[in-house]
Amino acid sequence: MSRAADVRPSDVSLSWELVAQAQRRIQGVAIRTPVLHSRQFDEESGARVFFKAENFQRGGAFKFRGAYNKIKAESEKSPFREVVAYSSGNHAQAVALVSKLLGYRATIVMPKDAPASKLAATRGYGAEVILYDRYAESRDEIGERLVRERGALLVPPFDDELIMAGAGTAAAELLQEMPDIDTLVVPVSGAGLISGSATAAKHLKPGIVVYGVEPETGNDTALSLAKGERVAISVPHTIADGLQVACPGVKTFPVVQRTVKEILLVSDDEMIETLSWLLTRMKILVEPSGVAGAAAVRHRKAAWEGKTIGVILSGGNVDSDKLAQYLKKSASL
Repeated sequence: MSRAADVRPSDVSLSWELVAQAQRRIQGVAIRTPVLHSRQFDEESGARVFFKAENFQRGGAFKFRGAYNKIKAESEKSPFREVVAYSSGNHAQAVALVSKLLGYRATIVMPKDAPASKLAATRGYGAEVILYDRYAESRDEIGERLVRERGALLVPPFDDELIMAGAGTAAAELLQEMPDIDTLVVPVSGAGLISGSATAAKHLKPGIVVYGVEPETGNDTALSLAKGERVAISVPHTIADGLQVACPGVKTFPVVQRTVKEILLVSDDEMIETLSWLLTRMKILVEPSGVAGAAAVRHRKAAWEGKTIGVILSGGNVDSDKLAQYLKKSASL
């Protein structure tokens, strides 16, 4: 574990105005995903729970929102011919899809152990994929080298105001549709989604309480909040491949500090059990990373009795063979 360089909150320009601009920019392009509800889930969790189903978003995850907002906004400022991104999968697919829609060449740096379905989808959208070892190599360094060599636009997965604002449109839609929500629960990786979500939620409903959720083995943001500064850990081993970032972002962390009440932790088994429940009872497929927030509510990680909770199901991209393993494991829990 190590300390990472910090940034002053005043250096971060994320605002409701940026989220509102992102809403206008993605309108008619991104899907306004449904809000789902299950009375049985309510009974078993002790709260009223409404799910923002970003597993139904283009590319299968919320990442399309930020990628489109970033690339479209940058294209309005200055010309470029190529974009570069690094991602374990969902951001990769989003950047590849957006680049195809807007007519740009895309090069994506992805870990060798990324889910096969995410690799195939990224290539299927026409992107060039460069593989790396997430436990021995730095994707940031590879991506930055490609940007220098090719003169491309870098589209980071989370540590960028346009990306954060685009991600925040999911929570904005949720609160605009369900204004009675008093608690928001969001999966946390590099904290782009929760930064944008909390910014939108606090503007639309100042009294709302925001929680983040990480895997037990990937608790870098929880450690960082407890220490009051960014903490880096080793790349975590967890089934939630989209939540394997080792340190919160330079720009995202100050937003988390001032808007998020607490970061809760869930186990791989709790994510598997919740994934299986949502699939068998609600007939929706959510990947382990996307189900983290729902797992925290289902397994009562905070005092939420009687609360009205909004949960972002951040994605639904999971390999069929891994899904079969999860369902088999769930049956034994």
